[in-house]
Amino acid sequence: MKIAIIGAGNLGISIAKGILQSNGATKMYLTKRNTTDIQHFEKYGNVTVTPDNKEAVKNSDILIFAVQPLHIAELLKDLKALLTEKHVIISTITGYSIEQMESILGKDHNIIRSMPNTAISVGKSMTCICSNEKGKKRVALAKAIFNRMGHSMEIPEVQMQAATVICASGIAFWMRLIRATTQGAIQLGFDAKEAQELAMYTCDGAAELLIASGQHPEEEIDKVTTPMGCTIQGLNEMEHQGLSSSLIQGIVASFEKISEFKKTNQ
Repeated sequence: MKIAIIGAGNLGISIAKGILQSNGATKMYLTKRNTTDIQHFEKYGNVTVTPDNKEAVKNSDILIFAVQPLHIAELLKDLKALLTEKHVIISTITGYSIEQMESILGKDHNIIRSMPNTAISVGKSMTCICSNEKGKKRVALAKAIFNRMGHSMEIPEVQMQAATVICASGIAFWMRLIRATTQGAIQLGFDAKEAQELAMYTCDGAAELLIASGQHPEEEIDKVTTPMGCTIQGLNEMEHQGLSSSLIQGIVASFEKISEFKKTNQ
């Protein structure tokens, strides 16, 4: 596959790393206005780094747009004449709808919206995908790309904002929980490096248990809580201090912020 990543910022670079490490592209173009800090990607041999978006589009079949939301409309207008019905257009743009893309490009293009997260660079992304009518036949291709770098799920576009909060912003939420666990471990006597290692691998194990078993979190929690034990004591204190409530409120606040942004771009 010939893939172009238009906008090699933090997310674009993470996607590029995931694709390259999984051998998911025969040829890749990375574009950025200033290419100095991504020039090293050319060491892969099949990667071309360029500030020229048009060059990337002309020489690629799959176009992954990872630019800032404020720039996407002008960019699509600039590239419209180069797009063919064979191109698969994959947007990672927060809050920018398929309808908005179709208003610029028309409905005769394979348009797919995706929302990966930065864990894509280590093959662990949770990526949500939806498409326009024309792009439905290309959803399987998009899922195949993203499944090489984690797990993907097709959802209705109406749920894309919520998916952005849970999956993309969610990485930051989980990082903060890991940091808090690390701080707790330090207070209990571990040094900082040991504390973070304990927190990271315990978090990873919890997720893998649920993925492997398919069970509800409470079923696994029940396995490690005993009457009058230390685990239930800790869990209850966390709930008294508002752990679940603050997480839910944070998720809702993030969702409201995206909704706010969407209104300003309509």
